[in-house]
Amino acid sequence: MKPNRFQQVLRQGRIPVGHMVWEFASRGLPRILESADLDFVVYDMEHSGFDVDRIADLLAWSHGCSFAPFVRVPEDKYHFLARVMDSGALGVMLPNVKTAAQAARIVDAVKYPPNGHRGLGLGHAHNNYIAPNPTEYLAYSDSNTTVICQIESPEGLANVDAIAATPGVDVIWIGHYDLTANMGILAQFDNPDFQAALRTVVQAANKHGKAAAIQPGTPLQLADWRAAGFHVLSYGADSGLYKTALSEAVLRVRA
Repeated sequence: MKPNRFQQVLRQGRIPVGHMVWEFASRGLPRILESADLDFVVYDMEHSGFDVDRIADLLAWSHGCSFAPFVRVPEDKYHFLARVMDSGALGVMLPNVKTAAQAARIVDAVKYPPNGHRGLGLGHAHNNYIAPNPTEYLAYSDSNTTVICQIESPEGLANVDAIAATPGVDVIWIGHYDLTANMGILAQFDNPDFQAALRTVVQAANKHGKAAAIQPGTPLQLADWRAAGFHVLSYGADSGLYKTALSEAVLRVRA
């Protein structure tokens, strides 16, 4: 199991910079991401056609890259969580976490005993197919695994302090579109209620020593949300960035 660059950057007091992938899954993509000098990448199973087999390919191709590969699974089911971890993910993201009990179930599925109940399939992809020393590996894996809980509903927002306080949770991440949709203020990111939600999440994360994360899609959002106190930033998703860059290039060509 390779070191978790995301965690290393946080420990150094710097801001991890990441990116989300939900459309393109070619064998060359991880090397392209590597060339961009990212600290972490989230491969998304919630809004994509990626199954566990495709995720396993992406994780294998990412293994030789320095960034930390994470996977957003569709829901907090053991068969999603444990399988992506055994395929080599260094962490998991869960959408729409609403309670501390749900957060605890996520931790339980990705941490080994005594910190959880993840099953032991040692000597597999996450170990480079070399059987490790079990005692040393279990402790290292648990400390090297990142758990990200997304806040995407008023219920999750109301319980964010308890979610952030859950042992084993590392990152509280606002899903800004879903949260505003569920608050009845879709995409109104300047709305005072959403601004208050940003402050609530940052305060809860800071209170419990966790990282507050968000995914801006524009330079203006990046500046605003960094100023709001977020210390993990994932910039855009693959298809959106490709479309924007291509559209801008085509406009220049036509001009």
